[in-house]
Amino acid sequence: MQKSSLTALARELLERARTEASGRSADTVYGGHEHRLRQTVIALTAGCRMGEHENPGEATVQVLLGRARVLAGDDAWEGVRGDLIILPQARHSLEALEDSVVLLTVAKLD
Repeated sequence: MQKSSLTALARELLERARTEASGRSADTVYGGHEHRLRQTVIALTAGCRMGEHENPGEATVQVLLGRARVLAGDDAWEGVRGDLIILPQARHSLEALEDSVVLLTVAKLD
């Protein structure tokens, strides 16, 4: 069994994102290519956007800090700290409406 502080990691990644030209920083906290389940903490500075991409499986975004929006076509879902957004099985993007940190959880489809 392992334990990690998402709160401490969120603060660290947000500090790092603020110094990156891309305005983002991330760390996989569980899983990887050899696992079906993968959890990644992603920090985005205000206005930063992860461009439109496919959903590789069942996926959720939990907002740990800040305020973020998921866009898919004409649909948009906004989340604040503590909100869980179930990602659509469609192309989508993620943008930070203010400095934000999210926990992306993906269960890859075979």
